[in-house]
Amino acid sequence: MKTTTPASSSDPVVRVRDLHKSYGAFEAVAGISFDIRPGETFALLGPNGAGKSTVIEILEGYRDRTSGEVSVLGTDPQHGGLDWKARLGIVLQSTGESGNVTVAEQLAHFASLYPKPRRVAEVITAVGLEDKAKTRISRLSGGQRRRVDVALGIIGRPELLFLDEPTTGFDPEARHQFWDLVRSLKAEGTTILLTTHYLDEAAQLGDRAGVITGGRLIDIGAINEIGGAEARVPLVRWRDAAGQAHEIRTDQPGRVVAEIVAAGGAAGGAEPAELEVIRPSLEDVYLGLVRENRAETTAAASAGSASAFASDDSTEVLA
Repeated sequence: MKTTTPASSSDPVVRVRDLHKSYGAFEAVAGISFDIRPGETFALLGPNGAGKSTVIEILEGYRDRTSGEVSVLGTDPQHGGLDWKARLGIVLQSTGESGNVTVAEQLAHFASLYPKPRRVAEVITAVGLEDKAKTRISRLSGGQRRRVDVALGIIGRPELLFLDEPTTGFDPEARHQFWDLVRSLKAEGTTILLTTHYLDEAAQLGDRAGVITGGRLIDIGAINEIGGAEARVPLVRWRDAAGQAHEIRTDQPGRVVAEIVAAGGAAGGAEPAELEVIRPSLEDVYLGLVRENRAETTAAASAGSASAFASDDSTEVLA
């Protein structure tokens, strides 16, 4: 069976169509479709249990799908061989790597498995472990081991890099250093699939994002377009002289603020208290999407239960 197709520079690096994955009666992934373009950083976002890990494992070739079509670097992951796997870089959420070898020795071993690896010293510097190169991995802190995970993911110079919660355990400075590393990889043409619970990280690094919950993709688009234009409208919030809280959504917050201040002055009162303009972040938009979807799902389930109950009552009356 032929599983690899010639790829042009315009072909998606990842192509997913109507992907389903079921475990018995439970459907973990329910008909997801999306593409990841060459050289972009795509953030897959969603709460725990949403189906993200299942999707990622299918793309990496670690888990078979129930149905649907999947192509990664022109290959069906269910049939990807060693040559295909060598084109991937994978940073798992946790590898548990705690061997008795040094950082440099572990990286040198992994480098030997790839046809055109990066230099070990280059990678050690990139992840900020220069002073730990000769330290045994078992003696590293959790955050330092996480940096080793990242180093192992990029040593093979991958075409597609999977980053699963890559900065867990990083301090703020280390996170920003990692972001710079990701930007440099992107500048080299690496395509990146990022999963993270740090929405500021997704906003900093992502070109596009998909939001998955309940096994379904509920939104996809450019980072600054997720949730639609309405979800991005700024919120003006304040308290009047009587202490009453007010808020208005407007795409002209400056004008509204000026009117509020002017109205207070004209009435001879003090300036409004707690006056602020809130511009929705990616996290605000994401939380709104997830909550809205959860409410819709709950309402649909309640309606279904009520319908079934009414049907049962009708059956009893007819009997």
